[in-house]
Amino acid sequence: MLTLIRQTCIALAVTFVAVAGAYLLAAQQGWLGQDRGPGEIVGAARSDILVQARVDEQKAIAQALQISRGAGKSEAGAPKDKQILFGDLHVHTTNSTDAFLWSLPIYGGEGSHPLADACDYARHCSALDFWSITDHAEASTPKRWEDTKQSIRACNAQSSNGESPDMVSFVGFEWTQVGARPEQHYGHKNVIFKDLEDAKLAKRPIASGGVTVDALRTNGKSLVPLGLAALDFENRQDYYDIRTFLDQAAKVPLCAPDVPANELPDACFEIADTPGLLVKSLEQQNLDPLIIPHGTSWGFYTPTATTFDKHLKAENRPEAMQLIEVMSGHGNSEEYRDWRSVAYDEKTGLASCPAPTASYLPSCWQAGEIIKKRCLADGESQELCEVRASQARANAANGSVAAHLTVPGTQIEEWLDAGQCKDCFLPSFGYRPGNSMQYALAIRNFDNPEAPTRLNWGVIASSDNHRARPGTGYKDIDRLRNTEAVRLRQELVERIYPKGEKTSVSQPINQDTVAERGFGATELERQASFWTTGGLAAVHSQGRTREEIFAAMKARETYGTSGARILLWFNTKAGTKMGSTTKTSKSPVFEVKAVGAHKQKPGCPEDAASALGADRLQKLCANECFNPSEERLKITRIEVIRIRPQTSANEEVADLIEDKWKTHQCKDTGDGCSFTFTDPEFAKAKRMATYYVRAIQEPTKKINADNLRCTYDDKGNCLKLNICYGDERTDASDDCLAPVEERAWSSPIYVEHSHGKFK
Repeated sequence: MLTLIRQTCIALAVTFVAVAGAYLLAAQQGWLGQDRGPGEIVGAARSDILVQARVDEQKAIAQALQISRGAGKSEAGAPKDKQILFGDLHVHTTNSTDAFLWSLPIYGGEGSHPLADACDYARHCSALDFWSITDHAEASTPKRWEDTKQSIRACNAQSSNGESPDMVSFVGFEWTQVGARPEQHYGHKNVIFKDLEDAKLAKRPIASGGVTVDALRTNGKSLVPLGLAALDFENRQDYYDIRTFLDQAAKVPLCAPDVPANELPDACFEIADTPGLLVKSLEQQNLDPLIIPHGTSWGFYTPTATTFDKHLKAENRPEAMQLIEVMSGHGNSEEYRDWRSVAYDEKTGLASCPAPTASYLPSCWQAGEIIKKRCLADGESQELCEVRASQARANAANGSVAAHLTVPGTQIEEWLDAGQCKDCFLPSFGYRPGNSMQYALAIRNFDNPEAPTRLNWGVIASSDNHRARPGTGYKDIDRLRNTEAVRLRQELVERIYPKGEKTSVSQPINQDTVAERGFGATELERQASFWTTGGLAAVHSQGRTREEIFAAMKARETYGTSGARILLWFNTKAGTKMGSTTKTSKSPVFEVKAVGAHKQKPGCPEDAASALGADRLQKLCANECFNPSEERLKITRIEVIRIRPQTSANEEVADLIEDKWKTHQCKDTGDGCSFTFTDPEFAKAKRMATYYVRAIQEPTKKINADNLRCTYDDKGNCLKLNICYGDERTDASDDCLAPVEERAWSSPIYVEHSHGKFK
C-alpha cells in the first residue's frame, strides 16, 4: 500500500513538474500572451521658432482683418493676444479593444499602436497644438490606466517651454454606452481632464453598463478565437496577446455599486449605467472635466428612432455636457432632416416601416423590395410577394442596426443607399437625424413647465482615430492608414459576416442575436465607404498653456472643422463670443470673419524628419506631414443657421431649424472673408434664438467624399453603387477621392429675449 502511495505521489509530482514546465515554456515563448506597453516617445519638442512663426502669422492675419484679440495679460503684465489653436480630443491606441482588433494582421492591421506613437504623430506628423487620449474605459485595467497617465506626462515633458509649449497633451477616457432600444441608448462620451496629477484625475476610467461591457467581461476572448492564430500562424503572437488583453480586463473585480466613487479602491472596474451616474461619480471624486458627446447620429450602433430628448432629463445632467463633437472620422452629425428610419411606438417597443420619400430610402423598405424581387423571381404570385415584402419591412424595422440580417443572403450592393442621408455633408453612416446637433439645439425639456431646460453647447470636431494618429485630416492620403477602413482578409468576410442562405422569406432578428454577434451584427462592410480622415477642434485661447486651452474649452470659445485648419471668428459687435449667451430686446449685430486653410506641400518639414528619423517618419507619417505652404485656400461663402428652441413641446422641430437662414457669398482674393448681419425678426418674435455659422472653403479632394458613389436616375433614385471597400475588392492604393467643400462650424451664440418666456 505504501509503495502504491509513493508511486502515485511520484507520478503526481512528475505530472506537476511537467505541467509547470510547459506553463513556464509557454509563458517564456509568449504563447499565453504578453502585455503591450505604452511604447517609447522618440520625437523632441518642435522648435520655438516654428511655434512663434504660427503665432506671428495669426497676429498678422488678425491685424489685417481688424480683429480685436486682446483678452488677457502675460505674467509680466503685457497685453496678451488670443490665438487659434488646433487639436484632436478623440484618439485611441491599442489599449482600446476595437483598436487592438483592427491592428491585427487578419484585419489588415499594421500591428500595435501604443500611446507613444500618438504623441510623436500629433507633434511631428499632424503638428497639433493639443490633443487628448480617450481609450475606451470598457477595456481598462489599473495597469493600463497608470501607463496612460505616465505616457501622457512623458509626452508633456517634451514640451517644457513655460508659457509657450509646442504641444499640450490631456488625459481622458471614453464612456462607451450602447443601448439595445432607443430609450436605453445614451451613446458615447469623452471625458477630458485638465490636470496631470493623480489627485486631479479619475481614480479609474468609468465604463458604461449594458451589452458592450457584459460581452467583453464574460466572453471577450470569443472575439478572437484561438483558431485565428492557426489561420495566421506567422503572426500568432498578436492573437495570443489580444486574448490576454481581453482576459486581463475581465479579471479586474467590479467596484461595489453602492459605495461612493471617492471611497472605492483604485483597482476595481467601475460602471456607470447612465450619463447622470457618470457625472455623479466624477463629482464624488471632486472632478470637473469636459464631458463631450460624439458620434451622435452615427447609425452603425445607434438604435433606430433614437433621439436626444432623454438627454435633457434632469437626472441625466445635461448641464455637464459643455461641448459636442459635430464631426469625426465617422462623418458629420450636424444636420437635421424630418424623415425617420422607422416609426417607433414607445409604449409597445415595436417599430413599423415608413414609406420612402424623394430624399430618403429607409433600410426597412429596401428589405421589402429585395424580398419581393426574389419572391417574384421564384414564380410566386404578386399578392403573396406583397405579403412577404410587408413582413420583411416589419422584421427589418424591428431589427434596428441589424436590419440587413433579416434578409439572408444579401450582398451589400443590394441595399443601395438605404438608410443614408443623401444631401448631408459627409454624413455619418445610417444617419439618425433625431440625434443630430441641430435637433438637440432645437428641443427643450418641459418636465418643469415654468423653467424648461435646453442644451447649451460649444462645438468641436475630432478624428476618433483608432491607430494612435491624432489629427489625420491634414492631408487626404493613404486611406487605409488615415481612416478607420478595415482591410479584412476576404477569406474571413463570410466567417465574420455570414450572409446566410438566400431565400425569399425574411427572418426576424432579436436583440439577443444582435448582442451575441457583436460587430458581426453591424454593417461594417458598407460603413467602410463612409470613413473620412476626421475633423479638428479649434479654440480661441489666451495662450498655449494647459490652463489657458482648457479654460477656452470650458468657456465654449471653440469651433470645429472637417479637417482643414480654417481660421474662424464669430462674435457680436458688443463683444459676445461664440459659445456665449447674451440677453437683449433687439438683435445683436453679428460679425463673422474666416480665412482658408494653408495649401499643403508634399512630404514633411525638415524639423519632423530630424526629430523622428527616417524609419519612424515612414512608419508613423508615411513620409507625409502637415507641411503648409504660404498660400491659403479661399473661403467661398459663409452660411448662417438660426434655430429657435421650442416654447412648447407641441412645436415641430423642423419648423424651428433654419439651415442656411442667411448666406454670404465671399469674394476672397486670398486674405479671407468678412461680413456682418442682424436678425430683423428677433425683436418682434420675443423668443430666444440660437445662431451659428459655417465657413465654406473652395472644393478640394477628400477620401470617401462621395460615400457610396451611387449612380442616380433623373428622380434621384440610386440605381447602383461603386463602393469603396475596406477590403481587397478596392485596390489599397485607391484613396476613393472626390471633391468636397471643407468647412468650419462655429459654436453658437445664444440670444435670449429680454421679454421672452424662457431662457
